[in-house]
Amino acid sequence: VQLQASGGGLVQAGGSLRLSCTASGGASRIYVMAWFRQAPGKEREFVAAHSWNGDNTNYADSVKGRFTISRDKAKKTVSLQMNRLQPEDTAVYYCAVDTEPRAITSRRTVPGSYDYWGQGTLVTVSS
Repeated sequence: VQLQASGGGLVQAGGSLRLSCTASGGASRIYVMAWFRQAPGKEREFVAAHSWNGDNTNYADSVKGRFTISRDKAKKTVSLQMNRLQPEDTAVYYCAVDTEPRAITSRRTVPGSYDYWGQGTLVTVSS
């Protein structure tokens, strides 16, 4: 599975950005698709996840109510709408795919659970 992320950029605090991640080469193997982020000097952390074949979603507490993850199976794309961005949201954002058929969306919050990763897209929020 290959993943192509896009949509990062520079935005002022309080602004919005929309990230997209498109899968190719084996989308039938996807069971959960997620976004993680990694700020400079910090570990990669879970942001949000969406089940591929259903409507289950999961969010990190830090983004609940501000970020929305959505999925378009026909386009093989998962998007992350990010509103009310804050400087602490600054990071490289990565999309990832879990190919485990028994994956439960709400429990797939660690990077090691995911099998394929996109290249990352930088989000910078200025204060």
